[in-house]
Amino acid sequence: MNGTEHKGGATVNLGTRDDLRVQLRRGATAVAAARVAIGLLALARPGVPTRPWVGVGAGTGDGTAGLAARVLGRALGGRDLGLGLGALVALTQEDGESSSVWVAAGALCDALDVATTLAAWRELPRVTRWFVLSSAAGASLAGAAGAVALRATRAAG
Repeated sequence: MNGTEHKGGATVNLGTRDDLRVQLRRGATAVAAARVAIGLLALARPGVPTRPWVGVGAGTGDGTAGLAARVLGRALGGRDLGLGLGALVALTQEDGESSSVWVAAGALCDALDVATTLAAWRELPRVTRWFVLSSAAGASLAGAAGAVALRATRAAG
């Protein structure tokens, strides 16, 4: 396939299969870097990830996070920091299998966040639950696509 498609007389360059793999690898790197940033933020300010997810009830009346929200936020922060750093280090190596495994692990965690959110859907804040669901689902899909591309790159190389 030459990567072009004709639409209404115009030629659209769709890229090559290698271009797609490069873009998916970049996407996996961006998700891993974002995971590190979110992890650091959650460790320092645990209410940031928990308040949109579980609501104001996760904190005290003065806007600070309650004990449960702080523990949950820091646990999520540690998880994301570890997964993000592991993926970033693996992505700098030539070993596509290792990076694929790290990226897939992050995608699995994000998919489980989607499942957890859906299981508690009616009890979560009406507006922010959509943000949490869409960001976790998007990260899960991007991670899964990146993991497959990384695995395919190893198989092709």
